[in-house]
Amino acid sequence: MNSNPKSIAVLGGGISGLTCALRLAQEGHRVTLIEGSEQLGGLGTFFEHDGRTFEKFYHCMLPSDGPLLRVLETLGLREEVYWKPTTFAYAHQGRFFPLNTALDLLKFAPLRFIDRIRVGITGLYGRLVSDKGLDDVTTVKWLTRLSGARAFAKFWQPMLEAKFGDRYHDVPALWFWTRFNREKGESKGECKGYIKGGYKCITDTFVRVLNSLGGEIRLNTAVQVVDLDAEGRALVTTAAGSESFDQLVMTLPTPQVEKLVGPAMRRAMPPLDTTTDYQGVINCLLFLKKPLTPHYWVATPESEHPFDGVVETSTLTDIADRGQRHVVYLTKYLHRGDERFSVSDECIRAYWIPALQKLFPELQDSDIEATQIFRAPFVEPIYKLGQMQLRPPEELVQGKVYMANTAQVYPVVTSWNGSVIQAERTLATMGIKQLSEPATIGSRTAELKLARPLGSAQPLRPAVAKA
Repeated sequence: MNSNPKSIAVLGGGISGLTCALRLAQEGHRVTLIEGSEQLGGLGTFFEHDGRTFEKFYHCMLPSDGPLLRVLETLGLREEVYWKPTTFAYAHQGRFFPLNTALDLLKFAPLRFIDRIRVGITGLYGRLVSDKGLDDVTTVKWLTRLSGARAFAKFWQPMLEAKFGDRYHDVPALWFWTRFNREKGESKGECKGYIKGGYKCITDTFVRVLNSLGGEIRLNTAVQVVDLDAEGRALVTTAAGSESFDQLVMTLPTPQVEKLVGPAMRRAMPPLDTTTDYQGVINCLLFLKKPLTPHYWVATPESEHPFDGVVETSTLTDIADRGQRHVVYLTKYLHRGDERFSVSDECIRAYWIPALQKLFPELQDSDIEATQIFRAPFVEPIYKLGQMQLRPPEELVQGKVYMANTAQVYPVVTSWNGSVIQAERTLATMGIKQLSEPATIGSRTAELKLARPLGSAQPLRPAVAKA
């Protein structure tokens, strides 16, 4: 038992908030998790269709996602994760070019042969070179030097623009290097993981475990102000009133944190004048009666496409989790201030679905069972040159107020795994030890559970499109 338990509020019920709340409750603290919406999970929230639940925004795991898998081990869910080989393709002028092996790259017709060689060398070099100094070099400069101006303009730039719009120029090369190396341990090819019952199974289990540890979860509770009371304790104000806590952990995006901070707390914490902005995303989800593509991800970076990628998650998920239907996500990264981010669902359907049918002429209206459209305003942090020096600190007010969000994840990949890593960083600042590493985690475990054998060639993975 903790001899000095604290009352701790955790703001935000995404994976960072859930991880922080779980570990703090396990240490014997009195935890109150406060979430403004009706669901936990952040980008892992769900909706129901035909008696099953589906994520609003597509998700997958990698065998290298050790921190996330450790949390699932703690929740008793590690063995519920299953793994399958997945592939990637690039759409160009109505044709699909797989990019999963060195031979695929050599056949990649959109680039001249010499440019294919240079892009391949870029991939090899990116796996061998140290990350030293890459935070102070732009991705544009680094890739142009390695692949050449022509290959950069034809291949890399469209995918950078798809991710960051017109803000891609300042993104550090360290951002790209990290994504390029995320799967470097997969020597037998690319594979991804999903969990039986979907990501709702994870959040439901968090709730059950937190409740068993005495944690309190408040949904539909919008925080209005966070400040310090007269005794220097963290003060959280909602529509129901104000409540003081010994400590506070905020897992909201930095722009939202900035809006909530009251005057006493602002005087006690470092300025957030380097607030990291975010790209948002629009997802158009289609339930189809037949498969669309054998590839998990098809990049569509050409400007004629209104979406950046086509993600057929039914190449990964079992029939038990989705039924006989096939599930496809069309995704588009946009800043929340872009006028396209706010167009009506009807306009998106009227524009995107015919564009998809142009790309896949065999897709008929009668093949579409249903569609859903979802938006999220804070998804991918827009990093700047020298971002390591711009990362917000984990401790905002000494011993009182802490933060764990995706602006701090850098240079780790923005994902559920990255958010767990950041939660552990913040928890370490609070004196909470990291979870131990289960012996079953790693590529070997994934290999043993594969649904079919993987190919032997190491793929080139254009990580910009898939991150």
